[in-house]
Amino acid sequence: RSFAKAAVAIGGASALAACLDRGASDAVPSGPDNLSTLPSRQHAWNESLPTDDHGNVRTPYHHLLLYYDYDDAETTSGAATPTSGERETVEDALQGLERAYERSNDGLLFTVGYSRRYFDRYETPLPASVDLPRPEALASFEDPERDETDAVVHLASDRAEVLLEAEEALRGNRETVNDSEMRGALDDALTFRERRTGFIGDGMPAERDDVEGVPEGSVPKDAPMYMGFKSGFRGNQPTEDRVTIQSGPFAGGTTQHISKLQLNLNQWYNQDDRWQREAKMFCPYHAENEVIEGTGDGLGDSSKIDKCGPATETARETGVVGHSQKCFGAREDGSPIILRRDFDSTDDGHAGLHFLALQREIGDFVQTRDAMNGIDIAGKSAIGERNNNGILQYIRTQHRGNYLLPPRSLRSLPPARPTSEEVADASS
Repeated sequence: RSFAKAAVAIGGASALAACLDRGASDAVPSGPDNLSTLPSRQHAWNESLPTDDHGNVRTPYHHLLLYYDYDDAETTSGAATPTSGERETVEDALQGLERAYERSNDGLLFTVGYSRRYFDRYETPLPASVDLPRPEALASFEDPERDETDAVVHLASDRAEVLLEAEEALRGNRETVNDSEMRGALDDALTFRERRTGFIGDGMPAERDDVEGVPEGSVPKDAPMYMGFKSGFRGNQPTEDRVTIQSGPFAGGTTQHISKLQLNLNQWYNQDDRWQREAKMFCPYHAENEVIEGTGDGLGDSSKIDKCGPATETARETGVVGHSQKCFGAREDGSPIILRRDFDSTDDGHAGLHFLALQREIGDFVQTRDAMNGIDIAGKSAIGERNNNGILQYIRTQHRGNYLLPPRSLRSLPPARPTSEEVADASS
């Protein structure tokens, strides 16, 4: 597994060849002959993923983010817009992956999203049913770079060789994948800008603790993430329906926020004790009552944050407030409003986290982030703007990006305001 993570991080034909030389124990399952049997929602992954004994969905082990731009050339009427031929090229590439790989963690799952900058090239604006602002800083103590490339592709699989092969195909470097012909490549219509990589799974961070930002040998050997605790509990995630756009031409789509966070965990592991880590990640109640065992497997299908009590009161009494405890305030009808699919990373040789969230509106993410910042709580207690304020002092936001994930039928270079005829044509 350590070799596989390193191969994904390096990328390219040589890394793929090394993976293929090692061989795989089982053949990679191929996709369906009839692509109309696939879900209409790009983000509908849950039914294709395994669950644990408590019903918690397990996301794939390996992840890859590919960033692209469309041609920025100017025309007599303004910025250039995609042609029908370019849309067909992109769709051919994406359908090639769908035919080659089963839509599962053992095959390949992927989404394609577009930024506000991409849609602003059109004279007709996005419909009011889509909340997609340009990215911005979401706290006084951060100054992130704004990711505004036109498109981002998120690839995920348990198999490193699948990600690398799919990437090479999208880049136009392979004519076949998993013994299936590719009829197009993204690089034939778009300009590649950047790749980012990551991983999540029991024991995987401990295998990659030889990077900056995390003391070597400190991460629990069975932890699925660098900070040592499990996340993604079923009771702390909304349904895919809850994060799906309900009306307008992009109904069936969703919005996506991706933050690139740098982790600095020397104090987390070398100075903070177990009580402090539990209190800051969950809440002081959990630490005082030994609610958590190990990385949190014993919590079942929920982090049990409902037992924590009011965050302001906890912060005033203990001088600490928990990360999950604060985020519990950003719920509607008792349910979270963002669906997390984040993963750790060693990009740039430093421990990090790609925080990937799906939500009906970007405003839902902003609301959740405001709760995480805990500014009101800090003003009414002894905790600082960042110190003892959840996990804020251990993370630094480097990048932020907002994207629209259209339904599958409109995923290939969509116009900003598809007509009813275009929606009908795409759906057919």
